[in-house]
Amino acid sequence: MATLGENRYGKSRVRLMKVVRHETHHAMREWNVRVLLSGDFETCFTAGDNSNILPTDTMKNTVYYLARESNAATLEEFAIEMVEFLLADNPQASKASVEIEEKSWKSMRIDGQPHATTYQLGGPELQTAEAVLQRGESLKITSGIDGLVILKTTKSAFTGYIKNAQTTLPESKDRIFGTRATVAWEYLETPVDYAAVRTSALQTLLKVFAEHDSLSVQHTLYDIGEAMLAAVPQMARVKLTMPNLHCNLVDLSRFGQTNPNQIFVPIDEPHGYIEAVIER
Repeated sequence: MATLGENRYGKSRVRLMKVVRHETHHAMREWNVRVLLSGDFETCFTAGDNSNILPTDTMKNTVYYLARESNAATLEEFAIEMVEFLLADNPQASKASVEIEEKSWKSMRIDGQPHATTYQLGGPELQTAEAVLQRGESLKITSGIDGLVILKTTKSAFTGYIKNAQTTLPESKDRIFGTRATVAWEYLETPVDYAAVRTSALQTLLKVFAEHDSLSVQHTLYDIGEAMLAAVPQMARVKLTMPNLHCNLVDLSRFGQTNPNQIFVPIDEPHGYIEAVIER
């Protein structure tokens, strides 16, 4: 005997660019959207009955339809509009979730001023948001950043760790610290301004990373999370993932040279992997 367990379906990687053409400037966003529905879909799986199935192509078209009508200024606001629309329009669905990634486009600066209609892609990081709405329950919003590549050349050490027969790593009191951070935070309450929260969270993360006297990746990760909770009172918890992208000191002694912490080989595989949730 087989029974159907938890299931959901939807449309992924719906690419969307929206340009709002103001008189004095244009506002442009590039989003990647994933839409998922859970609900009364058992007979589709077990009997091939599609009568309760909203086609995933329709979900794709719904993204474009709502984007045209929407006045949402943030990823979070558009994700909320999407899940509310989908549940209102699909009584067979019990839960809707919408995930959005946004590329880091910024207005190009010409002669020191932001250009009104021209953009430059910033770092590789993506701004992220997820809205989940289940019937009879409160809306859940998660905001975040994925793939934030940051590095500092000092204020990082790693000493006093366990050493056994397999340990070859030398202790370091001054090493390069690089990471590709992924951060996601949940809310205690709905903020008035999601964009302001995002700016505060990112600025706090960068400031602590730069200034922290790190004794390990774990040490810095915790202090970043603690500072983010202090800076954003609406934040309930934050999950930080910080792989340690190593820069290995090169042995130049065979060439008759010293290496006073100057010449390194950057590697990203294998890398250390550290994650934790910091909560109130």
